[in-house]
Amino acid sequence: MTSEPGSFARATIVERKPEIIRRVIADNAYPPEIVAALEAFRDEIAHHPIMPLGEDAPDVDFWNAHQAQHAGKTWLDVPWYFAETYFYRRLLEAVRYFQPGPWRGVDPFAPQKRAQEAAAIAQLATVWPAIEHLPPDERFVLLLHSALWGNRADLSNFTVKESAHRGLEAHTERSNLLIDDTEAVLAFFGQRIERMKRIFSSNPLKSVQSVDTVAFINDNVGADSLFDLALADFLLTHGWARRVVFYLKNQPFFVSDAMPEDIRLVIQQLQAAPEPTVAALGHRLHNALLPASHSLLLTTDPFWTSCLSFWDLPPALRDDLARADLRILKGDVNYRRLLDDRHWPHHTPIEAADAAFPRPYLVLRTLKGEIMVHLQPGQAESLTTADPTWLINGKRGLIQFLRD
Repeated sequence: MTSEPGSFARATIVERKPEIIRRVIADNAYPPEIVAALEAFRDEIAHHPIMPLGEDAPDVDFWNAHQAQHAGKTWLDVPWYFAETYFYRRLLEAVRYFQPGPWRGVDPFAPQKRAQEAAAIAQLATVWPAIEHLPPDERFVLLLHSALWGNRADLSNFTVKESAHRGLEAHTERSNLLIDDTEAVLAFFGQRIERMKRIFSSNPLKSVQSVDTVAFINDNVGADSLFDLALADFLLTHGWARRVVFYLKNQPFFVSDAMPEDIRLVIQQLQAAPEPTVAALGHRLHNALLPASHSLLLTTDPFWTSCLSFWDLPPALRDDLARADLRILKGDVNYRRLLDDRHWPHHTPIEAADAAFPRPYLVLRTLKGEIMVHLQPGQAESLTTADPTWLINGKRGLIQFLRD
């Protein structure tokens, strides 16, 4: 709840959300009426009850039904996840994202996203050639850990001081993993590859692939999604998967969350990179998106930008996710949705709290929220003694694999 004294949830509303509004105003050449709407919204957060949406848009009834459950309450007296998600929907109303005119469909966070993407690609170019010829298992582990630590910082979280600047070198931070199922993930792919080899041993010309589909439930742009793309490229080019599906946001959300257009822009920038191996990566990803290949799919659903948790997954979306052979859940928000954003005791087995999410799934998460399960008894207390902000400072992470 945002009402919890001294909590990160409360600080999110008191400090982070007003700063996000300030940055949006500074980054965009909005006319006076949009600036006034944003400033009025910021004043509402600080001093007034939560107001319903007042515009004409397809999702207004959904959001106002959920807002009505908290009618008369302030932004500091509601569930944290609802407050965060509704904040972004209200911000889009203020900037006229859904309304006819010059600002329709204009991402208010685009300037921040483009800067983060450019920095991530420049960073990748310094290390990518060195890993091109690594043995497959070693390269996979490197990319898996980079996909985790690339999630370390996001543009909505100003309290995480340590960024993902080390990128592909960050796999050395094994000591900062509270749960590390790297070997189990590697074995999952390896066992399937060996099984496929046995099945097709009578036909050596048959293409052998470990799994049919790997689904990424993505998080941020920048290093986060760039390393997702690098990992997807590995899975496809090494035959560890036939198809990779990215589940992305259908509209701006949590500042840096990736939409399909963000991913396409990154691939275009990779193709134009001066480093030949980085450009080759971009060309492979571009070709994977083409209808002739269709091995990399970018998809969206309104659920991903809603206030619902994975306990409320729409049946059609759950069925779609269930068809994948492996689901990769990126980031803190997806972890919170997996556990319904509740204060589970830290030693709770994740199987007891994960909304019966389709398995197998893999969690790649750096800790930036006050939710955590599956620790050993006493482990959370020891962590708190050593580092009182261990749950929110982004230093530690999880590579957690749940089998069938």
